[in-house]
Amino acid sequence: MTNQEILAQYGPRESMEYDVVIVGGGPGGLATAIRLKQLAAEKGSEISVVVLEKGSEPGAHTLSGAIMDPRALTELIPDWKAKGAPLNQPVTEDAMIFLSEKSGLRTPNWLLPPCFHNEGNYIVQLGYVVKWLAEQAEGLGVEIFPGFAAAEVVYNDDGSVKGVATGNMGVGKNGEPTGEFQLGMELHGKYTIFAEGSRGNLGKQLIAKFKLDEGKDPQTYGLGVKELWEIDPQRHQPGFVMHTAGWPMNNDTYGGAFLYHLDDNKVTLGFITGLDYSNPYLSPFEEMQRWKTHPNIRYYLEGDEAKGIKPAKRIGYGARAITAGGLMSLPKTVFPGGALVGCDAGFLNVSRIKGSHAAIKTGMLAADAAFEAIAAGRQGDELSAYPAAFEKSWLHEELNKSRNFKSWFKKGLVTASIMNGLEQFVLRGNMPWTLHRNKPDHAYLKPAAECKPIVYPKPDGKLTFDRLSSVFISSTNHAEDQPAHLTLKDASVPVQINLAKYAGPEQRYCPAGVYEFVPDESQGGDAQRLQINAQNCVHCKTCDIKDPTQNIVWVTPEGGGGPNYAGM
Repeated sequence: MTNQEILAQYGPRESMEYDVVIVGGGPGGLATAIRLKQLAAEKGSEISVVVLEKGSEPGAHTLSGAIMDPRALTELIPDWKAKGAPLNQPVTEDAMIFLSEKSGLRTPNWLLPPCFHNEGNYIVQLGYVVKWLAEQAEGLGVEIFPGFAAAEVVYNDDGSVKGVATGNMGVGKNGEPTGEFQLGMELHGKYTIFAEGSRGNLGKQLIAKFKLDEGKDPQTYGLGVKELWEIDPQRHQPGFVMHTAGWPMNNDTYGGAFLYHLDDNKVTLGFITGLDYSNPYLSPFEEMQRWKTHPNIRYYLEGDEAKGIKPAKRIGYGARAITAGGLMSLPKTVFPGGALVGCDAGFLNVSRIKGSHAAIKTGMLAADAAFEAIAAGRQGDELSAYPAAFEKSWLHEELNKSRNFKSWFKKGLVTASIMNGLEQFVLRGNMPWTLHRNKPDHAYLKPAAECKPIVYPKPDGKLTFDRLSSVFISSTNHAEDQPAHLTLKDASVPVQINLAKYAGPEQRYCPAGVYEFVPDESQGGDAQRLQINAQNCVHCKTCDIKDPTQNIVWVTPEGGGGPNYAGM
C-alpha cells in the first residue's frame, strides 16, 4: 500500500500543535531549541518547542571527527564548563603531514595557515556533547521525542510549511500494515526548523520544492569513514592532532585523513573522500583501511612486544557524508514556514574540518528570528531575519575566507595546496577571486572502460577490516520486517546502466555492504541483480549522493533504526 492508501484507510492522522517544531536532535537542532527557551525566559513569556530525533536517543546517529571550536557553544551556554559539558581534551599540538606511500613530510607549524591551527579547541566525542545538549534542552522544558523519524513535510493550503509527519510504524516489507501498525502523527508549528544533518531527507525535498539552490553552485560532499581505537598508553599523546594529505589518494582525487588523541588512551581515526571522484572502482572504505597501513599511522596501532607495547583495539566504527560546498553552494536557508540550519543547509567549514560550531551558531540565529516573529504574532512566513543575521555574523566571515578551499582540489593536490596556502596564509582569506563549480558530485563519475581497476589488499583482521565486521561494532539495527528505506526509482537501472557502464559503483562506495550484485537465478546464465541489504545501512547518505543516475533515493526507516554510536 502507498502512504496515500494507508491514510485513506486508517487516517486522518492525529496532530500536536507547537510554536516551533525542530527536525533533528543534533547540535543545530538542540541549539535552536535551547536558544528559543532562553529567549522566552528572558522575556518572561512561554514558547512550546519539540525536537524530533530519528535515532534511538540524542547522539545515537551523531558521527564527527571531531575537533570542536567552542565559540558558538560559549555564546549559547557561557557556563558550559561548570555545567559539565564533555569537552575534556584541549588540543595540545597540531601536525599536517603529506604522505607518500612509505614516508611522510611534516609541514613546519609556522607554515600552517590559520585554518589548521587548533589552539583553544577541543577534541570531543560529539555524540556525548549532543547527549549533554539534550539534557540542557530538556532542563529548559524542551520536549524531545527520540525514535521518531520525520518522514514527510506537511503543508498549509497556501503552500507554506505547516509541520511534519512521523513515519508509520509496523508496516511490513510488502508495504501492508501488520498487527503492530501505528499511524504516524503530525506535528504542526508556527515555524519548522530542519536540522537533519548532511543530505537531510526532508531538507533535500524542500531545497527542490522552493528552488532554494537556484543561482548557487551545485553542492559537493565528502564521505567520512571513522574508527575509534583504544591504544597503548606508551603511544598515547593526549591532545595531539594529526592531519594527512596525499597517499593513498592520487593527485587528482580529493581526500584527507585525521588521527586525534582523546583522553583515556583513545584515538579517533578518520578518512574523508571527496564524492566528486571519477574512478568507479574507488572504494572510500578500502582507502581508509589502506591508509592505516602507512608507517605514520600503524605506529599508533601496532604492538611492539620488545618494548612492551600492546596492540591497539578497535572499539567503534561509523560513516557519514559531510556537506563540503561551503558558502558558494549554500542554498537560501528560509522558505514560507521554516528554515534550514547546520549541515542540512551546508554550513560546515571544510577548510577547518569543523561543523558543530556552525550548526550551533545557525541554530541560534534561526531561533532568534523565529522567536521575534512569534512574539510579533506572525507565523508561516519567511524568517528573513535569519539569513540577514548570518550575513553579519562571524560565521559568514569565516566561511567567506575559505570559499574556494574545496574547489581548488579539482585542479589537483599540488595546485590546491599552493593556492589554499596563498589564500589562507598570505591573503588571510581576502581573495579578489571566487572559484565556481558547475556540476554535482555524481556527474564526475567516468565509465569503467575509461578507468583503471583498483585492487585492494585483503583485510588482516588486526589493522584492517571488512565492511561487515565494521558494521557490527556500529550496533546498527533495523527491524527486519519493514520496507527497505533504500529505494529505486527504476529497478532496471542498477544492472542495465550502473553495472554495465560503471561496473556497479554502489558495491564500492557504500561503507556498510548494503549493495551487492548477485546472480539472478530467475534469468539464468551470467545475469546479475542488485541485492539491497538495508539492515546494514549506517545512514551515511552516500548512495543518495553518488549514484550516477540518481536512481537511489534514501528515505527514513522506522524511527530508532540505524546505528547506535557510543560517543562517536
